[in-house]
Amino acid sequence: MRHIVAIGGGEISQFETLEIDKRIVDLTGKDRPNALFIPTASGEPSEYCQTFEEVYRKRLGCETDVLFLTTKAVSQDEIEDKIFSADLVYVGGGNTKMMMNVWKEKGVDRLLSERYKKGLVLSGLSAGAICWFKYGFSDSERFSNSDQWNYIVVEGLNLVDGIFCPHLNEENRRPEFTKFMMDFSGPGFGIENKCAMEIEDDEFRIISAGGNAFLFKDKKIEHLEIGKIYKLKTFR
Repeated sequence: MRHIVAIGGGEISQFETLEIDKRIVDLTGKDRPNALFIPTASGEPSEYCQTFEEVYRKRLGCETDVLFLTTKAVSQDEIEDKIFSADLVYVGGGNTKMMMNVWKEKGVDRLLSERYKKGLVLSGLSAGAICWFKYGFSDSERFSNSDQWNYIVVEGLNLVDGIFCPHLNEENRRPEFTKFMMDFSGPGFGIENKCAMEIEDDEFRIISAGGNAFLFKDKKIEHLEIGKIYKLKTFR
């Protein structure tokens, strides 16, 4: 089975997504899985890495490691070793467009796709959720121009069809995503903070620690029920 857990948002440092994080660990089927953190999108700050260790090692009992791609020199062999020895990957939030460019340059996109097909549990929050989809509704432009920016469409790994919008309940995302989806032909998944899509092969369900999820399709918006099993192919 192949698993992806795409989290809409929430402060992992404040344990807002802890129930979702527990589920990610459980999906590995191991008592002490190897959890690899990839913080490319946020610029790889040490505080974020420490937070991941606090939650996934100290709270959830994983063996943790970090894949640095921009702040430390790393060989191709090291990248492959870290990804191929992981039971789960958790990708942090930040600048999705920058992250995808780095991944393509380093071959991380290809390696993650290959390992996913062989059972690696993929997960992440915000940018770390967008990346698994064909497209993401992203605020990446704000990182280069915080005063004047617009939401953009960023290409992900295309492991899940459709477009993913995180943080649906923040700022003006919902009206902007609703407007965008009026001219988008595929399915759009709008996920609030403290909420996630748990995807297993061609099915998914919504898991929540307090947030909600919505499907945007054919100029309509549907509230996705927590726990209900949905078939992805029905939305294509």
